[in-house]
Amino acid sequence: MAFRKMMLFAAALAAPLVAQAAPAAPTVSVAQGTLVGAEEGAVASFKGIPYAAPPVGDLRWRAPQPVAGWTGPRDATQYGHDCAQAPFPPDAAPIRTQPAEDCLYLNVWKPAGAAANARLPVMVWIHGGGFVNGGTSPAVYSGAAFARDGVVLVSLNYRLGRFGFFAHPALKAEGLGGNFGFLDQIAALKWVQANVAAFGGDPANVTVFGESAGGMSMHMLLQSPLARGLFARAIIESGGGRDGTMLMPTMARAAKIGATFAPGLDAAGLRALPEDKVTGNLSMMTMDQPGYSGPMVDGQTVLGAANDGAAAGIYAPVPVLIGANSADGFPRVTDKAAIFATYGADADKARALYDPQGTATGLVVGTMTSADRMFIEPARAVARLLAPRQPVWLYRFGYAHPEPLAAMGGAPHASELPYVFDSLPGRTQPKAIPAEQPVATLTHKLWVAFAKTGRPDGLPGLTPWPQVTPTDTTVHLIDGSGARQVEDPYRARLDFVEQHIKP
Repeated sequence: MAFRKMMLFAAALAAPLVAQAAPAAPTVSVAQGTLVGAEEGAVASFKGIPYAAPPVGDLRWRAPQPVAGWTGPRDATQYGHDCAQAPFPPDAAPIRTQPAEDCLYLNVWKPAGAAANARLPVMVWIHGGGFVNGGTSPAVYSGAAFARDGVVLVSLNYRLGRFGFFAHPALKAEGLGGNFGFLDQIAALKWVQANVAAFGGDPANVTVFGESAGGMSMHMLLQSPLARGLFARAIIESGGGRDGTMLMPTMARAAKIGATFAPGLDAAGLRALPEDKVTGNLSMMTMDQPGYSGPMVDGQTVLGAANDGAAAGIYAPVPVLIGANSADGFPRVTDKAAIFATYGADADKARALYDPQGTATGLVVGTMTSADRMFIEPARAVARLLAPRQPVWLYRFGYAHPEPLAAMGGAPHASELPYVFDSLPGRTQPKAIPAEQPVATLTHKLWVAFAKTGRPDGLPGLTPWPQVTPTDTTVHLIDGSGARQVEDPYRARLDFVEQHIKP
């Protein structure tokens, strides 16, 4: 009994010492004030950092304005609001905040011990979601693995739906209207240039990367004069690139579309509309509707179609990594006869390429044909067009979990993201299996290598990865067997698609 009392007494004495030994919360001072983040293991994170003033009230449908500073430490342990949007229940990367119009926040992950003068490579993530859904809060977008591996990772929100992409005659009279979401992305990159050194990042070594709508955003950033000099490299994941897959209205056409949503209103009336009225029911499932234009050609952010810009040599002359997934499509039709009929006189050729045995399901045929047209062939086309002017590498992500593999015949759209972020536990569906982790380890390392060295094969242990040439017929395949350069197994299909979508 005496021994037990002595041990309890010793424990009581030790408790204050243990509490005092706990590491202090990490702090960073940026231009607007001091941030207090969180530390977990070797990673420090700072979330919910405002990079522009809340775009509400009179600032709705205006270019992002400078954010006000604050006095005293600001808590940076929780995500800010993801941007206003309607729910998208099938999303495998669901947002974890209450979306709101006040949403111009970003997040930073860094190695916990990184000093302010560490000059670490920086990666800036721009999420997808069809410009109507998504945000930075999904668990699969955690930057912890990048920070663990010596990268400062920044993720940002940008206005979505009609808040982000809207023109109207009343706004035109003010000289406003258009791609506010793209202007948000550019404003966030300017914030990174001004502040990332405080987190140990190198503002001269910034890699921007994004998927789907985020990949399309990469095309915007590469062509926009407003973004010139804000990044040193770009990664385009499933970002399209052909006229037929990135058709955008002119500002005049977009204003007519906006007028059908809010006829007869002046600028003040537009800004007085309730948030839920502007949000409406726009989502990835319902975005094809009257009264919503999506991104438009505005002459400032988007100058034209991606392949035209690449051919004209207006893209920023930086290294580019570009590619798509092996089953990247969105089938609108799953009746095989109807799909092949769209190729007219070449219906039999299409059938021989996509269903030579006659045993493929309509879902697989619809997925593959739409994937080739929307993402896979356009990635090859843009890579070839950029190749004479700048270093370009082309990838195909081919690993698929057994469930989508059986249903769709390959790696579906956006399925590469938990592997890129090495964040498989954060994926909501399907359930992770042990065979996936080596793929995630490798894929993540390729992206880190590109950020650190300017080459996706720039770190020890990686297979040599040749740059694309203007007539290249190879691709770097990433799947369960590793990563290697191969003759493109889709070459005949892509050549066929190229013939059908050329003007």
